[in-house]
Amino acid sequence: QVDLVESGGGLVQAGGSLRLSCAASGSFASIKTMAWYRQAPGKQRELVAVIPSGGTTNYAASVKGRFTISRDNAKNTVYLQMNSLKPEDTATYLCYAQALTGSGFTFQYWGQGTQVTVSS
Repeated sequence: QVDLVESGGGLVQAGGSLRLSCAASGSFASIKTMAWYRQAPGKQRELVAVIPSGGTTNYAASVKGRFTISRDNAKNTVYLQMNSLKPEDTATYLCYAQALTGSGFTFQYWGQGTQVTVSS
């Protein structure tokens, strides 16, 4: 079992910045891909940014150039630096992680979500 605990959400004015964090804890051999998704009321969940354990990051077109995903493997933590925030970035942001067990199986986990609200 892996727990993902997010933090860093809040209310910010348009043009402002926020930094989200998500720490993974529990029983696992390693964390593979980590990502941030978001879901606004009445809309489908969408991928914001993804960072594999040793590969290239990818971003949704709507956030490219404004958001930066990074990770600290020693802390099993993923970050999302969000700059130049827009009202349309308002959503619940959810952390996602793939965890590799000692027996070689991969499981997917989700955090509870952290609210980001951008006022105009």
